[in-house]
Amino acid sequence: MSFWERILTNEVLICAVAGWTVAQILKTIIEFTLNKNFSAERLVGSGGMPSSHSATVCALTTGAGIRFGVESFEFAICFILASVVMYDAIGVRQETGKQAKLLNLIMEQDFFHLDNEQFQKRLKELVGHTPLQVLAGAVLGILIAFLIHISFFPD
Repeated sequence: MSFWERILTNEVLICAVAGWTVAQILKTIIEFTLNKNFSAERLVGSGGMPSSHSATVCALTTGAGIRFGVESFEFAICFILASVVMYDAIGVRQETGKQAKLLNLIMEQDFFHLDNEQFQKRLKELVGHTPLQVLAGAVLGILIAFLIHISFFPD
């Protein structure tokens, strides 16, 4: 079996990639529906609904649980990774977005003029997630992993 055949038959990897892809596409559709304009950045960008980080790690974890069992070290590693990623998405990354929003407001003030071109760019505000966005991504990832298993890798 060739390298690419082995990659394409790796159920756990397929689950994770599909989780990220579907979440990014849904995020783009939701953004388009709400704002009535297409943003290509939504196809690869972070932040927004649903969380593609959560969808990815939950699909990965669920795929590992299905493939290797919940008692396996593979599942344990994925579970811990998923917990850290989702905690970070809600906590640190969401706070980073709030700080960027405040700094952008400060930089827009008339009395605050910077000569450095780098500081004239707006900071990215959409980097973290709300708990609902993380939950939606997690549920999406779990569902995708089960759907992929049932559709393409039945025992």
